[in-house]
Amino acid sequence: MKKLFAIIISTMFLSSFAYAGSCPILLKQVDAKIASSKLSPEALKEVKTLRDNGETAHKTGKHEDSVKMLEEALKKLG
Repeated sequence: MKKLFAIIISTMFLSSFAYAGSCPILLKQVDAKIASSKLSPEALKEVKTLRDNGETAHKTGKHEDSVKMLEEALKKLG
């Protein structure tokens, strides 16, 4: 039983670290696409809000939320 518990906890920590590592990469991708974007000002504002919220989530340790927001921003950027 202890082994099972240890495996479950380890898996949770590893998945958290995987998300943490992908946030900075996604931030760079969003920034690069924003720089060359031809979206309307309203759509660009929405993307920038998603990007900023994603960065904040990353900095506060909410990496899964960060990844979701940054991927949504990338989707809107095309």
